Amino acid sequence: MAPDDTRAAEQKKILNRLRRAQGQLTAVIAAVEGGGNCRDVVTQLAAVSSALDKAGFVIVSTAMRDCIENPDDENSLTVPELEKLFLTLA
Repeated sequence: MAPDDTRAAEQKKILNRLRRAQGQLTAVIAAVEGGGNCRDVVTQLAAVSSALDKAGFVIVSTAMRDCIENPDDENSLTVPELEKLFLTLA
């Protein structure tokens, strides 16, 4: 797969995760507004959090790969910058 195709596929995965999280968050909001069951609300909220975390890790791992493959790119991040991004998700 060409680099641009790989990047497009990764971006599609990220967007799908974010859209899924958006849908789950909409369900959480509706459940809270409707006085939903606490257990169901918390379970759905945990799913939102997990989806966002996974999307964040994919974004950071993609940035890491890009920096390794293209270290001279003007948008390339330094190792400390990547570490800071990664730890932001922890």
